[in-house]
Amino acid sequence: MPRFSILEHDHPFLHWDFMLEVEDSLRTWRLLQEPLLNDAEKQIRCVAEPLADHRIAYLDYEGPVSRDRGTVRRWDAGLYLLLGQSENHWEFRLEGNRLSGFASIIRKKETWEFLLIPDETED
Repeated sequence: MPRFSILEHDHPFLHWDFMLEVEDSLRTWRLLQEPLLNDAEKQIRCVAEPLADHRIAYLDYEGPVSRDRGTVRRWDAGLYLLLGQSENHWEFRLEGNRLSGFASIIRKKETWEFLLIPDETED
């Protein structure tokens, strides 16, 4: 299965780079908020901005980014299973250290949205 990574990135403002391994590069979106589950909700939903593909090395990288573009640290990583893909919609299952469940990235007019329905956990 291909891998995914979420990197906390502090430049030019705090955001999270969500990256999916696609062949020899990483399809990347900038999440504008930390993808955490709110106690009042049963899903994670946040704005996602498409970015240029990143180098595959970022799957395992933490540290300074070249050309004074801040620092990244791994927020989550794991495997994903692509369930469907079109120009404006990606659907997949994540199996990460922090996030696991069914997820999608959908284009909605001028913006994109990341949505995750986490696996149910027993307390």
